[in-house]
Amino acid sequence: MKALVADSLNEKGIEKLQKVCDVVVDTSITPEELLETINEYDAILVRSRTKVTKEVIEKAENLKIIARAGVGVDNIDVAAATEKGIMVVNAPESTTITVAEHTMGLILSAIRKIAVADESTKAGKWEKKRFMGMELKGKTLGVIGMGRIGSQVVKRCQAFEMDAIAYDPYLPPHVAEDMGVKLYEEQDDVLKRADIITIHVPLTEETRHSISTEEFKIMKDTALIFNAARGGVIDEDALYVALKEGEISGAGLDVYEEEPAKENKLFELDNIVCTPHIAASTKEAQAAAAVIVANEVIDCFEGNTPNNIINMPRIDTSGFSQTTEYLEVCEKLGSFLTQYVKKNPIKELNITYKGEITKLQNKELFKRTILQGVLNPITESPVSAVNATSVAESRGITIKEAEAEESEGYETLIEVKAITEKGVSSVEGTFLHEVTITKINGYKVDVKPEGYMFIAKYKDIPGSIGAVGTIFGEENINIGIMQVGRDISGGEAIMVLTLDTEATADVTKKVKDLDHVKDATGINLL
Repeated sequence: MKALVADSLNEKGIEKLQKVCDVVVDTSITPEELLETINEYDAILVRSRTKVTKEVIEKAENLKIIARAGVGVDNIDVAAATEKGIMVVNAPESTTITVAEHTMGLILSAIRKIAVADESTKAGKWEKKRFMGMELKGKTLGVIGMGRIGSQVVKRCQAFEMDAIAYDPYLPPHVAEDMGVKLYEEQDDVLKRADIITIHVPLTEETRHSISTEEFKIMKDTALIFNAARGGVIDEDALYVALKEGEISGAGLDVYEEEPAKENKLFELDNIVCTPHIAASTKEAQAAAAVIVANEVIDCFEGNTPNNIINMPRIDTSGFSQTTEYLEVCEKLGSFLTQYVKKNPIKELNITYKGEITKLQNKELFKRTILQGVLNPITESPVSAVNATSVAESRGITIKEAEAEESEGYETLIEVKAITEKGVSSVEGTFLHEVTITKINGYKVDVKPEGYMFIAKYKDIPGSIGAVGTIFGEENINIGIMQVGRDISGGEAIMVLTLDTEATADVTKKVKDLDHVKDATGINLL
């Protein structure tokens, strides 16, 4: 076997690889040279410099694995690799401690005014009275997002004798309790109680500017907020006003809405600590990432399954001719369902396979892909088919599987039920030239799950549909497709809309406030 190290990689990782294969280190290789030589290699290891494009992958006749020594895989065409059967792996856990520690560094620097005090002292001043700080002991830490990094920040703050509260609508309360954290159902409940607020969520349509003008107004004027997760979660214009006008006491940022952030009005202020997206940049993290991806490559070469596969693992589904199509069904059903139950933590998933798919002995890949769909909208790091079950377990989700011969006239059906504290929600789907949802909560529909969708449960009486349509018309949101399903005339019904633009929270609330509407939910399946 032969491996190419195309970007700077810690020696520890290279030494491990050299024990099992020939290693070529060329950290200045050009795109043109990579195209010419990629056919020689069984593995390529990169960081962010080298781009493993579709063109490169098409020429890589012997390539078995692409390893990214870090978290993001934006520089790798994962779809092209998957199509060609090439594994793509990363090292998501390598930066957990590093980012958590950097968050602590931002917090300590801000509350003790270390950065501005350093600048002042080196300028020959001695301004002791100007730099009055505060202690962490006895203060309340508020965490937005209790994933792997958020939970590590909690551990460190608990060592400073802080109390911890959190908002994570997808984390079951008993898991939070085991971590020693009080969980709140609304983000605002955390914001108004916390002295120190730290952000650890992915950037999605839901989280973009989720900390903005109104949120700053409900925080304590002594509060400080920190973000080492993703730029854009905090509205920087609103943060500038809040810091400038004393609505909050201070802040710390490692990530920004536009990067590189060489010009930003926040830099004018002395009550914010700013670093240039370096939270994951430590020697230890780089060494860990190198060792992790080296081990992944070694596992691949030795015929074992690596731990951090971004694309699909190879599981024998030769007895089922529509594997690819139903993997897409599974992912869409999972993503739809987790958004449909909204911010109610899923305690249990019940998966029922119906029809032809039951002939398969091994349906593990389909279960994992459903979990991948369920978890990716709510987690800070990408969930793959390989780590989906462990991530689900860490969030307290149990999975039950069943089979049924009857498939209601379809060749294959897959039903997924989510059990939360608020009840049971279900979605059922098949593949009819395209992914199709056939039932939502038992109501028969015929819907393609894609784009911006909107689901409303309502009383089936004259005027109900028109009232919903009127609201969307007034908000200038075009309805592309409408489907309805009902039990009996005059009973309850469900309306499924496909929209040209996303229904905002305000629009959703207007629909929910209609007299005959029982519930309404916006779903993003872009």
